[in-house]
Amino acid sequence: MTNWVQAIRQKTVLYSEFVKLEHTLFALPFALSAMVLASRAWPDPATVFWVIVAMVGGRTYAMGVNRIADAALDAQNPRTKDRPLPSGRMDEGEAWTLMLSGLLVLILAVTFLPPICFALLPVAWWILTMYSFTKRFSYLSHAVLGLALGASAIGGWLAVEGQWSWMAVLFGLAVLFWVAGFDIIYACLDTRFDREVGLQSVPARFGIPTALLISRLCHGAALLFLVLTGWQVVGHLSGMYWLAVLLTTMMLIYEHQLVKESDLSRVNEAFFAVNGLISMAMFLMIILDRILLLWRS
Repeated sequence: MTNWVQAIRQKTVLYSEFVKLEHTLFALPFALSAMVLASRAWPDPATVFWVIVAMVGGRTYAMGVNRIADAALDAQNPRTKDRPLPSGRMDEGEAWTLMLSGLLVLILAVTFLPPICFALLPVAWWILTMYSFTKRFSYLSHAVLGLALGASAIGGWLAVEGQWSWMAVLFGLAVLFWVAGFDIIYACLDTRFDREVGLQSVPARFGIPTALLISRLCHGAALLFLVLTGWQVVGHLSGMYWLAVLLTTMMLIYEHQLVKESDLSRVNEAFFAVNGLISMAMFLMIILDRILLLWRS
């Protein structure tokens, strides 16, 4: 029994590493934030549950596609050669099973959400699938990744409203530019490798100094769309939302101070720690915003 439990534990850790479960911290809080912003009180618990299930399934599918498509490239890259597939710790059969299971979970979850979510499922599938291949022909892959996470925020908003909303798009664009900005920073680590194997990225195409400038512009655009979102839903906000935007601004400034053209040693800190704090802080402040608003009413 002990060996059996140990084997399950090892597989769980391996599969979590394969899909980068910790990266859920980037997308899920923004999707939940969108649901709170879209509701006039609190989103229905069943809707929250199925949105979370859909996101877990969608991320598992997307990461599966990415890891399978990039296995040969990952094996050549010193930074990624120890990932489960290229290192041989996971075989392709397991990877395909995880990937397809994630897709089935996504489809199942969306059937419990409003019809507009199911109608847009093919669009979501295309985005989740295409990201892994975009970098083979376009340096706009960072924007496609941002689109994937931004679409999850839009999906959370539409799951609550049950109909199309341009306010959801504004919030989704904020997430898109935020993700694209930090993904450009992270891609600086692979600039030389990407050029050697012919992969497209903003750092590989324009160089690290210009890439960091583009990243700052992306984050400026993200802040702009957060402000526009706040203006659109101002009747359903207290001052805590604007404090969240201010904190996000400060953390993004700090993120860009961590990364220099001549020193990329703190990219991981900027990528994981700072952006994880941004997503969680935004979510918690929006929750507090709603609590204060309801308390005042």
